[in-house]
Amino acid sequence: MKGEALNKGGFQGEALNKRGLQGEALKRATMKDEPWRRSPEHYPVRLTLQTRFGDMDANAHLNNVAIARLVEEARVRFHYQVKVRVASTDPSGIMIVHAAIDYLGEGAYPGDVEAGVAIADIGGSSYRLAVGLFQNGKAFALADSVMVNLAEDRSRSAPIGDALRARLEEMQHG
Repeated sequence: MKGEALNKGGFQGEALNKRGLQGEALKRATMKDEPWRRSPEHYPVRLTLQTRFGDMDANAHLNNVAIARLVEEARVRFHYQVKVRVASTDPSGIMIVHAAIDYLGEGAYPGDVEAGVAIADIGGSSYRLAVGLFQNGKAFALADSVMVNLAEDRSRSAPIGDALRARLEEMQHG
């Protein structure tokens, strides 16, 4: 079903080719070009994430896979917060269709990571989630995820409902 929808221009085709958000989001050169992304105070949701010994590479820095895992953890926790505050929202009704990470510096182990999460853009059926990873107040990675709201049967995109839109608007970067 998912592959069929993707191959026939289903929700991914809609998400990446129609309605402003995706076109505009994908036109940006990089996340690094958005100055607000480098300051934790611009993210309305902040989470403390722990690093693990196994997250290190041979140079004793956080490896790329560990950074992707931290971004994923921040994204999932954000969606659970949305679900708690908007009872009709179910994180299983949202699908990621695009993910990107810009690596700005080195993350260290041991040490906690502050993850900042914000809504960067909202479209008709999708939104761009911005994640910044920080240690000691300094950004070492920025990530974008384009998320698509799914119809009940999960076969296509669906417009973002009023309750979810209102909640996402509250979480836009400041």
